[in-house]
Amino acid sequence: MKRTLVIATALAASLATSTLVAQAPAAAAAPAAAAAPQAIPAKVAIIAFEQAVVATNEGQKTVADIQKKYEPKKAALDTQGAEVESLKKQLQALPANASDEQRGNLVKSIDSKEKLLQRDAEDAQNSYQSDLQEAYGKVAQKVGSTAVKYVKDNGFTLLLNVGGGQQASPVLWFAEPTDVTQAVINDYNKVSGVAAPPPAAPAPARRATPPAK
Repeated sequence: MKRTLVIATALAASLATSTLVAQAPAAAAAPAAAAAPQAIPAKVAIIAFEQAVVATNEGQKTVADIQKKYEPKKAALDTQGAEVESLKKQLQALPANASDEQRGNLVKSIDSKEKLLQRDAEDAQNSYQSDLQEAYGKVAQKVGSTAVKYVKDNGFTLLLNVGGGQQASPVLWFAEPTDVTQAVINDYNKVSGVAAPPPAAPAPARRATPPAK
């Protein structure tokens, strides 16, 4: 999940910005004779957009579905890795009087299988990230629309994204009541029609080790 959040955070800045900009009126197209802008009372809302996307029911389901899709590939990579480790142990266990041919064949086999494992792992990782980015982008666009609707309906004049970590955020401080992240998540869950994922099963209790007699 942490890795998923890292991937999601890397994408969200551009996705959130493009989504919110797409919802705004095309001010550049306004005629030169348009009325001059007027100052209005500011009402600022804060949203952790990246976390909001991942925290929605649809976001959680999307991540879980993609992870399930790649479970067979992960199992295959684990099997390949175990085979390489087994060959390495065989090489280490060779007696001192083993022939150069026997030792050389093992070394070549290990090298070949390690390269294949690395290539397969990189291909799987690239494919996984591509699927995750595509799916995340689709959810992010819809959450962005929900966020804009929410702030408009509730009289906010500005929406600031504080997602992506403190260092990436231009917001140094905000009053907690202005954070609409959870409210947007709740609104999106209502309109998405995606049910909340079942709670994770509790970890089995560990047996206490009896004291040594």
